[in-house]
Order: sequence, then C-alpha cells, then structure tokens
Amino acid sequence: MAYLTDRKRARGLGSAKTGTAHFWAMKVSSVALLILIPLFVFTFGAALGGTYEEIVAYYARPFPAIVAALTIVVSFKHFNDGAQTMIEDYVHGMAQKIAIILLTCISYGAAAVGLFAIARLAL
Repeated sequence: MAYLTDRKRARGLGSAKTGTAHFWAMKVSSVALLILIPLFVFTFGAALGGTYEEIVAYYARPFPAIVAALTIVVSFKHFNDGAQTMIEDYVHGMAQKIAIILLTCISYGAAAVGLFAIARLAL
C-alpha cells in the first residue's frame, strides 16, 4: 500500500502552460456568441420564407452577410476550443494528438465551407 500525497501524485505531470489562454478564449467567444446568436437569429429570420432570388438579394447586403460570417467563425472557434479541452482531459497518448488534429481540421473546414457559402451568396 503506497502512501502518496497529492503533491507526489501530481509531480512530473507538469503544467499545460495554456490553461489561462484557453480560459480567456472560451470566455471571449462566449460573450461574442451571446451577442451574435440573437443577432443572427433576427437577421436570418427575416430571410425565411423568401424565394431564392430574395435570399440572394438579402445576403448581398453587407450587414446580414457580416453577421452570418462572424457567427460562423466565432461558433466554430468556440466549438474547437471546447472540444479540444475535452479531448485533452479524457484522451491520452497518440490518440489525443490524432483526435486534436482531426478536430481542428473538421472545425476549420466546416467554418471555411460556411464562409464560402456566405461569400457565394453575398458576391
């Protein structure tokens, strides 16, 4: 039976050194989404029920296109940070590295597809 103190169990694990940056990134993106999501719902809701030409004309205006693009970028960045934190906590070894790379590729890829769709509508 080993008598280990809490300090002895934690020794050698080290600090991740990015905890504060992750914390602030999540808080800033949360506050940004607190503003962007209702704004997106109201701007997107105004376009519902229209024909294709009306939707294209609506998103050709700068404000709805910018709101949609900002919402997409901030949402996927927030998703990436949160899911990466979960992976870092619960997955270890090589699987952790692969999962983080896969997560980053998926989240940035989905954001790029969303931005491309908004750009196609807006331009």
